[in-house]
Parts: sequence; C-alpha cells; structure tokens
Amino acid sequence: MTFEVAPEWVHVQYAETAKFTEVYGFSGAHGTVNCEGVRFLPKGKPSKTLAVFMHPASTLQLLPVPRALAQAGVHVLCAGSRFAKNDTPLIMEKVVLDLGAYLRHAKEKWGYEKILLCGWSGGGSLALFYQSQAEKPSIVEKLVPADAMIFQAAHLSRAIYLAESIDPSVIDEADPDRRDLELDIYDPRCPNQPPYSPEFIFLFRKKQLERVRRRTAWVKEMLARLRGDEMERGFVTHRTMADLRFLDPAIDPNDRKPGWCYMGKPATANNGPIGLARFSTLRAWLSQWSIDDSNADGPKCAPSISVPLLAIENSADDAVPQPHARIIHDAAGSRDKTFRVIKGATHYYQGQPELLKQAVELCVGWMDKQKLLD
Repeated sequence: MTFEVAPEWVHVQYAETAKFTEVYGFSGAHGTVNCEGVRFLPKGKPSKTLAVFMHPASTLQLLPVPRALAQAGVHVLCAGSRFAKNDTPLIMEKVVLDLGAYLRHAKEKWGYEKILLCGWSGGGSLALFYQSQAEKPSIVEKLVPADAMIFQAAHLSRAIYLAESIDPSVIDEADPDRRDLELDIYDPRCPNQPPYSPEFIFLFRKKQLERVRRRTAWVKEMLARLRGDEMERGFVTHRTMADLRFLDPAIDPNDRKPGWCYMGKPATANNGPIGLARFSTLRAWLSQWSIDDSNADGPKCAPSISVPLLAIENSADDAVPQPHARIIHDAAGSRDKTFRVIKGATHYYQGQPELLKQAVELCVGWMDKQKLLD
C-alpha cells in the first residue's frame, strides 16, 4: 500500500550553554540553538514509531529513501543540525546535542513511543556516536536513546574516510602544486598505475595517515598559539579526494563504476572546492577529521550499542567503501543484528527505482519484525 505524504516543517529550539559560537544566526549570544527539519507523515496512518534521519552537515529530505519509507507508511523525520550545509565549523559533539533535542521533541511534544535511528552515509557514524553516548555516556549526558538502528550506505567515520581519501602526494600544505610524483595518482607521469601493487597500497595508505597527522599536529599548535579574543581560525586543506579505490576496482571490490566517485571525476573532485575537509576551523578538524581525536568513530562506538541493528551495504556504492557496513555489523554490541546487501544499488539509488523499492521493503520488513510498525 502506498500512502500520500504530507511534509511538515519542523523547528526545534533549545538552550545553548557553550561559550563559543561557530554558526552565524543559529546559536549565539541570544542563548539558544535553532534547528530545522522536515517530518514526512503518511496521510491516514498514525504511528507510535518515528524513524529519524540526520547527517552532520546535510539535509536529507530530498533523498529518495526517507520519502519512500513515508510512502510505505513510516513516520519519518529528516533532522538538520545547526551546521546544515556547512561543515566548515562543525563540531560532532554539538551535532549530537542537536539530534538529542529532536528525539526529546519527538517523545515529549509529538508523543512517539519508539525511535528508529537511521544512519545514512555520513549519518551512520553520527548515529552510532549518539546511541553509544545515550546508552553509555562518557562525553554527553542525558540523551534519549533510540530503540533500534539502521546503518545504511554509511561509512565508518568522517575521520577514517578522510584518512583513506587524502592525497599523500602533497609536500607543502601552503603550496599544493608541490607534489611527490610517485604518489600523485592523477598525474599520468606517476610510475604507479592501477592495478596497484600491495607494496604501493601499503605505502600510499601509510603516507595518507602521515599527512593527516601532520595536519592535526599543526592544528593543535595553532590552537595553542591563539591568545585573547582570538579563539578560532579557519584554514584550507587542498587535495583530499584521492582514494586508491576510485581508480582501482580490485581494491575492496564491489560493483562500483571504475574511475568515478560520488562527486564525479575523482581528479576534478580532488582539486575542487567541495572535497572532504576542504575548509575547516581548528576545532572542527579535531572533532570531525582527526583520526586520533574524533569521538564520532563508528567502530569504537558500535560495541557500546545494544539495540537491534540492521546494517545495509549497497553493492555498487561509489561513496562508501565495500567493507564498512560489515565492519560496523561485526563490531556492534547488539545481540540482535542483521546484515544485508542490495545488489547493484548505488549510493543514491539514482535511476534505480526497483532497487529503492527493495531497500524500502527490506527496512519495513525488518521494522515489522522488531515490532516497530503499528
């Protein structure tokens, strides 16, 4: 049965306790945080369960899965953080507070009895971070825990993703044109070409980690130098879209298109303005992108969750590496956990209505098994 869907604008406001403000116009001296989202309500279908989608930096209401779930009779909230469409100053710990405000609103204002937390793409590690803190708080207190989770087409964390994508050929952060030719995979003169040898893969990934850690050391040094009223600083990190998997389909093989990534041509994305971590503040780097400092680490958070989990891998995903969903499934502390692969599905299900339908049926069937459908 397909339901007509009524979208509803949602505004959540709560007290801001932080002394330092990152986002213009959404939290500041007036002492409140303002977040907005969209709730999809299937007409004529009441429910005691709300499925909540949140990405740290994106709005998800235009994606196919949330609306398709609503058309299948599920109440869905696409929740935007205070950093929606701007991850330059994003602090993951503050996004967790934003998500917590939505869940409190859902239970206290709307009267939902159960929450299904849906982690799609970059929202996967956010969902795991949130639920781990709700169940076993160590950083953030008094979060409303979800009753079940879906981890769908999601990667391990923003920091791990960057560490696997950053271009290690950059020699000088101030001059990205100075590069090590042996590591510059987009330069046709590079002596290392796909299929890459195990030795080159090992070296490349080692150099990627070294670059991330050099950047993190510089960030910490800059923070230590700030004095007086200067509490933060922004900076640019060039060339961050150089995952070897983009060019070599034999690395973590799946059904993805070779020579392509979710941002288009990899060489163009590597230099473009929308690459991973391209623009960042110092504290945002540590919270989001530092593999040694970010708390939003999926594999580290997963053992702390106990609620039922459905982990979904899209086999032709051109954004999320093939092993990531399985890693989260295996690491999760949940006794009731399920892993499924949707064969041929891309990251966005673009032009794949049958596979989108399959994904929705999988989610709805699992929800029914978990007694999340009324």
